[in-house]
Amino acid sequence: MRTFGLIGYPLTHSLSKQYFDNKFKLDKITDAEYFLFPLKNIDQFPDLLRNNPNLAGLNITTPYKESIIKYIDEIDREAKLIGAVNTIKIKHNSNGLKLTGFNTDAYGFEKSLKPLLNPEINKALILGSGGASNAIKFVLKKLGISFIVVSREPLKIHQLDYKGVSSSIIAEHKLIINATPIGMYPNTDEYPDIQYGWLTPNHILFDLIYNPSETMFLKFGKEQGVKTVNGLNMLYLQAEKSWKIWKK
Repeated sequence: MRTFGLIGYPLTHSLSKQYFDNKFKLDKITDAEYFLFPLKNIDQFPDLLRNNPNLAGLNITTPYKESIIKYIDEIDREAKLIGAVNTIKIKHNSNGLKLTGFNTDAYGFEKSLKPLLNPEINKALILGSGGASNAIKFVLKKLGISFIVVSREPLKIHQLDYKGVSSSIIAEHKLIINATPIGMYPNTDEYPDIQYGWLTPNHILFDLIYNPSETMFLKFGKEQGVKTVNGLNMLYLQAEKSWKIWKK
């Protein structure tokens, strides 16, 4: 039996196990299983590998997409450019284990975003500066969309704190992406601290969160006539890409 799973903390919001359980059933894959592995600290990762000798692949979610890299033997070129890993392929050989890191978030985000774009969408705000935002920045650069990162503690050029997001910045940046866990289950009454009244029907709000299906971030946007998209399609696309990597 090949074991796959998801590591991160917390994992109460995750639909990954449900997705792969359904996939294995529908595709009649009888030699694979998928588990959630909530790790309170990334230092527990070596023990996870030792205690699960049949592990063949892992997905990585918040908050470990960057800190997992130190445990990986080899990293895919795109994941290296992004600076974050959300998929690991595990090979068993005579020398032990070989872990190779990939990033399928970028693929999932790009495929989900491109159908929404129009010529007016040439600037974006990325809410959040953690590992999830790395793939978003990579895709926006690839698509020629300039961006500003909004963070509670801005550390770099092209970063703002939430108080610095003025009405003119909102007006210029028609695409706003929530790459934070703010509003994710079970904290569904929370939302990023921007002025939703400055939004117009020309804006697009994209939330990487998929549980709940409509966060307060998206709800407030919808009230202003904004086009809103959650992260469910992105989840499915990146999960399917992970499966293709594991099967190779």
